[in-house]
Amino acid sequence: MAWLKRIAIFLLILLLLVVGGLAVLGAMPAAEDPLVDPRTGGAGASSVDPSWSGLERTFPPLVQPDDTPTSAEAVELGRQLFFDPILSGANDISCASCHQPDLGFADGKIHPVGVDGAELPRHTPGLWNVGWATSLFWDGRAATLEDQAATPLTHPAEMAGEPDGTVAELAAIPAYGELFTAAFPGQSEAVNFDNLRRALAAFQRTLVSDNSAFDRFATGDVNALTASQKRGLDLFRSAATRCFECHTAPLFANNTFRAIGVPEAEGVNDPGRPGVQADAPVGSFRVPSLRNVALSAPYMHNGSLATLEDVVQFYADGGGRNFGNEAVDSFVRGFDLSEQEKADLVAFLHALTDESQMPEIPASVPSGLPVIQRVENPARTAVEQSNAPAAVAEPGPPRTLRVAPGESIQAAVDQARPGDTVEIEYGVYNQHVVVDISDFTLRGIPNPAGEWPVLDGENNFADGVVSSGNNFTIEQLAVKNYKANGILVEGVRNVVIRDVYVEKTGVYGIYPVHSTGVLIERVEATGVNDAGIYVGQSEDIVVRDSVAYGSVIGIEIENSVNAEVYNNHTYGNSAGIFFDLLPNLTSKVSVGGKVYNNRVEENNLANFAEAGMAAALIPPGTGVVLLATDEVEVYDNIITGNDSAGVAIFRLTVGYDPSVIDVADLPERNWIHDNQLANNGNNPAPFLAELGVPGADILWDASAWSNRFDQPGASVFPPLLPSSGWPEWVAKGYWQVLNFAMERLF
Repeated sequence: MAWLKRIAIFLLILLLLVVGGLAVLGAMPAAEDPLVDPRTGGAGASSVDPSWSGLERTFPPLVQPDDTPTSAEAVELGRQLFFDPILSGANDISCASCHQPDLGFADGKIHPVGVDGAELPRHTPGLWNVGWATSLFWDGRAATLEDQAATPLTHPAEMAGEPDGTVAELAAIPAYGELFTAAFPGQSEAVNFDNLRRALAAFQRTLVSDNSAFDRFATGDVNALTASQKRGLDLFRSAATRCFECHTAPLFANNTFRAIGVPEAEGVNDPGRPGVQADAPVGSFRVPSLRNVALSAPYMHNGSLATLEDVVQFYADGGGRNFGNEAVDSFVRGFDLSEQEKADLVAFLHALTDESQMPEIPASVPSGLPVIQRVENPARTAVEQSNAPAAVAEPGPPRTLRVAPGESIQAAVDQARPGDTVEIEYGVYNQHVVVDISDFTLRGIPNPAGEWPVLDGENNFADGVVSSGNNFTIEQLAVKNYKANGILVEGVRNVVIRDVYVEKTGVYGIYPVHSTGVLIERVEATGVNDAGIYVGQSEDIVVRDSVAYGSVIGIEIENSVNAEVYNNHTYGNSAGIFFDLLPNLTSKVSVGGKVYNNRVEENNLANFAEAGMAAALIPPGTGVVLLATDEVEVYDNIITGNDSAGVAIFRLTVGYDPSVIDVADLPERNWIHDNQLANNGNNPAPFLAELGVPGADILWDASAWSNRFDQPGASVFPPLLPSSGWPEWVAKGYWQVLNFAMERLF
């Protein structure tokens, strides 16, 4: 019996070593993304509520350091300095020399001209609404206007000033001494270089454009946009052009950097953002605001496109792809527009013009040096010709407007006021519809057999229905054969999409984006080359009692907060249900979800997403996919017959180069439990086979220790998954070992 005792002692020692090892490993730092407030990550609507339309958006806080005054005195000092050539080394160039107010605070040149006629390499950007920019210069090297000011003032090829010399010149002028003292009271030596930069920044933050024809339309002046501009607005926010993805209202920018492939002159190789951030995409530059864009030609970081028409054509041709450059942003894909549609899009860009808060150019400055003169800008004439006078919508009690076959749905919508309902009698309507008012219902009237009216685009239109109205309901309609989307709802608070059938509508069937309070119920979606039912960059979402089949993705929740997906049936897609966090979007979060009581069956359709789209990365045969998302609970679902995996959890680097990832990419604190899992993973996709990963009921890439799996009897990879019963130190210790092995095996 002594040998049994020795074996027992040996096993006890081995167990203690294992436990001790896990304890040590469990105490070591484990990879975790920093915790952030999901409600500040950019998801959801920014529209004003209540408002006439969902197009009316709240401006974010200005980017302003605490030590820069906002007083009228500081602004006036900044205005005088902005127009005074005394800030340059030779007293011959002012800030306004390159930022001419009449030219959209740009200069109208391809490249600006600095000291001694030297041509500078990058085009002068406009300054309207620059106070909201979180990074300055085309490459984003400065975080604030105060930081930005130092570069042109002192650069030897721009203004060639020397801080001490400039301050000495200013201090020698009594009028400037008085202006500095008034702007910065209580300072013994108010005339200094830091205060100079603060004053310039204070002035530039007053360059606000927020009362354009578009703004008046958004707040209820229904005739503020012409018919052409309304069509252009529809195109601007369509998935056909995807302009709104980067140029998001109300700023019509999004403080990101994008590689669009603008051709450079021969011998020029401008890296753009990588010159500041090494891992940024090559050739990426800051997305400029489109406010007053009509006034600031030419365009792009190098001034290479002369007109807005040239810009539209550049994007229509696929950006840099037209020049053999495939390494461009995923949103730049090209599109097919008629000449009228291109003109409509340009007309809408004209509607973003507002110079009502134009500062006055001083007749003289304290230095006595010459001040720039006003110039004629022919673009103003084009804007005036594009824009129409505003008229306020007449209020009235709620009404119900009826549309019969052969009549225009859009004509009825255009007559509607907030609170109205447009009812569509049974029939087939070869139209598309744009809704820009709040508190509105679009409803089909079924025939005696219960069939809904049909919007059939016959592949002649990008979208079936587009809405930016708060409190929008659409119900009892079939939407078929559109090139981009079935129903697109953008920037809305409280949208209800119910009792709708969508078929072959391009990228998405149901497509609420940038919205808060989304309810999708009793929807049937099929034949879509991305997601049949999609909700993106939104918050407080419910998708229930719906059926999605025959698409690349059945139901997708992307970069969103707080979503419930339940009582749905997804089958015959490439992937059934997909929660994901993707890079380079306005929303930087994907957190909080419940997926329960769904049937997710045989999602083995060959992936037919367009190459380059995120959906193309999904291996066919996946039931539920969690990609870089956090805190999603998947339970009480029936998940069967999916060839690659029943449930798959991966970090973002499975499909994206780390250099383009600008979000926290680990899938964390997800919980998979109490699902019925059967016959999954029997024929895994080549993508998984190439990685050496077998199919299984559950696949996990071991990328974050905090995920939990309570699925006894399920086939899993890796062979052992942490459960909710594991102590934290055990889970962390096991993850350290597993992650070490996975990184070396795969």
